[in-house]
Amino acid sequence: MKQIIKKVLSIYMISTLVLSMLLSSLQRVSADESENIPNSPIKVLEEKKLPISEYTFFASSRSAGKEINFLGKDYKVQELTQNSFDSGFDFAIFSAGGSVSKEFAPIAVSKGCTVIDNSSCFRMNKDVPLVVPEVNFEDARNNNGIIANPNCSTIQAVVALKPLDDNYGIKRIVYSTYQAVSGAGFKGVEDLKSGIQSYNSELSVLENQTHDYELQKFKVPIFSNCIPHIDVFLDNGYTKEEEKMINETRKILGRPNLRITATTVRVPVLNSHSEVINVEFERDFRLKELKQILKQSSGIILRDDYPTTLDSNNQDNVFIGRIRRDFSVSSGVNLWVVADNLRKGAASNAVQILERLLID
Repeated sequence: MKQIIKKVLSIYMISTLVLSMLLSSLQRVSADESENIPNSPIKVLEEKKLPISEYTFFASSRSAGKEINFLGKDYKVQELTQNSFDSGFDFAIFSAGGSVSKEFAPIAVSKGCTVIDNSSCFRMNKDVPLVVPEVNFEDARNNNGIIANPNCSTIQAVVALKPLDDNYGIKRIVYSTYQAVSGAGFKGVEDLKSGIQSYNSELSVLENQTHDYELQKFKVPIFSNCIPHIDVFLDNGYTKEEEKMINETRKILGRPNLRITATTVRVPVLNSHSEVINVEFERDFRLKELKQILKQSSGIILRDDYPTTLDSNNQDNVFIGRIRRDFSVSSGVNLWVVADNLRKGAASNAVQILERLLID
C-alpha cells in the first residue's frame, strides 16, 4: 500500500447529483442528516476508511460555513473558489454538475490534483478515461488529471457485460431499463411521494388517473405510471439517456463499433435501477459455464431466481438473475440486472476509483 496521502480532497457537495437525489442540497437537510444517508459519497468514504490524512469539503456560497461530522471529526464546509486548490490537494471528487466541473476541474488539475468527476461533462472526451473499476481500471492509470464516472445505468450494465464480452465476444446489445425516481433528483422523488399521498383508496384505479398536485419534475405523474422519457429527446427519436448508455458502453468496453440499442424508462420505484439486457454473442456458450463466469466476476452477486431493487438498495454490488438463453438467435442470452443507482451508480463507483488509485 502506498504511503498515506497528504491531502484529499474536495467533495464539492451542494447541488451534487448524489446528494441532491435524496437530499436536494444542504439547504434542505442538516449536516447531521447528510452524514447518515447510506448512499451519499460522505457515507461511502466513511465506510472505506481510506489511507487519507486530510479531507476538505467545498460547496457553493449558500452552504459554506455549515458543519459536517465525518469520521468523528467536525468539518466546516468551505466556499469553492478559483483559489480553493492552491493549498495542494492530491485528489478531488467533483459531484456538482457539468457547469461546475467544466469551470473548476481544469483549475484543480493545473494545481497538481487528480479529479474524479461525477458529471457528464468529460465522459465522452477522448482524452478522459471513463472508468468502472471492475471493468477497465487500467484506463484510469492513463489519465491527464481527470477521470470520469459513468452514467448510473451504464455502470451496472458494463459490470455484467465485461466478463461475457471477454469470453464470448459481444455482437449486439439491447437495453431496456426501469429506472428509479431517485435518478431524477429530489424533485423526482417528491413527484412520486405526492402521487402516493394523493391516492384515494376509496376510488377505483381508473378514477385515480387524475392528479390534483403540482408536478415538480415529470411532465406526467410518475405514480402508478411508467414514463419512457429520461433526459431530453434527440432528433433521431432517442433520448439523451439512451444515447449515453450506447456511447458510454462502447467507450468503456473499448468497442467503438459495437451494435447497441436502448430504451430507458422511468418507473415509480424510489431507488435502484433495473435493466433487461439482451446480448447476442459472436461465439456459442454453455449456459452453466456463463453463469459460473458471472458468479466468479468481481462486483457481481448472482441469484438463481431474481433480485429486486430491495435487494440492491444500499449495496455496492451488481445483482444479476433470470439468466436464460435467447432462442431467437444462434447465440444469445437475457439478463436481469439490478443495482443501487446512487451507490454503485454514482458515489461508490467514484470512491472505488479513488480507492484503487491509492492502493494499486
